[in-house]
Amino acid sequence: MGHASMEFDGTVTVITGASGVLGSAAAQAFSEAGGTVCALDVVEPDDEDAHLEPDERTHFYQVDLTDEGNVEDCFARIIEDHGRIDNLLNIAGTWRGGSPIEETPLEEVELLLDINLKTAFLASKHALPHLQETGGAIVSVSARSGLEGGSGDGPYRITKAGIRILTETLAEENRGTVRANCVMPSVIDTPMNREMMPDADHESWVDPPDIAEVMAFLCTDASSVTSGAAVPVYGEA
Repeated sequence: MGHASMEFDGTVTVITGASGVLGSAAAQAFSEAGGTVCALDVVEPDDEDAHLEPDERTHFYQVDLTDEGNVEDCFARIIEDHGRIDNLLNIAGTWRGGSPIEETPLEEVELLLDINLKTAFLASKHALPHLQETGGAIVSVSARSGLEGGSGDGPYRITKAGIRILTETLAEENRGTVRANCVMPSVIDTPMNREMMPDADHESWVDPPDIAEVMAFLCTDASSVTSGAAVPVYGEA
């Protein structure tokens, strides 16, 4: 991030979904900017699906973010290891879609609620006492499609709208101490999305490192007056 390279010295940033494409890009952005990164995921770095490459500033914690006991233990370990938390990035999430509501299996809805919304709720809940001490920041990932209902991927949209309301709630409850914002990507340029949408205009999609940079900016003093915002990261779309 060039000019921001000194920004995160001495800070500890917790990133959920860190083995994914966006999570690993965020981990890299913060560690390159001098920060300590606690990378949380159920998928380990040596898994063939993982994109995370831990370095001397990036510490991996395997955790099931849908299990409150697991999350509680993980945050206790982070505090034991690093003594503080300055930023939380809620990136864990997944996409499912394709069926109208009357044909949507309950398991699919529960999966999206668990992975997209419960993870962000639990991580925020257990990070907050520590973020309140440091005057820290929370940045979560919502989605442009979470701004309105739509056909076929309703449950996904519902969870991403939930992230936006969670963000506004956290901002309101912690006014003056912890800032909470979210970013709203359109389509992120990932291998999986290219596979699922081979005929789309990939040029208009957003690069994960570009989104990571906006998330990092929302954790710096430069955005100290911004809280409760849903920031579009649409790229050329």
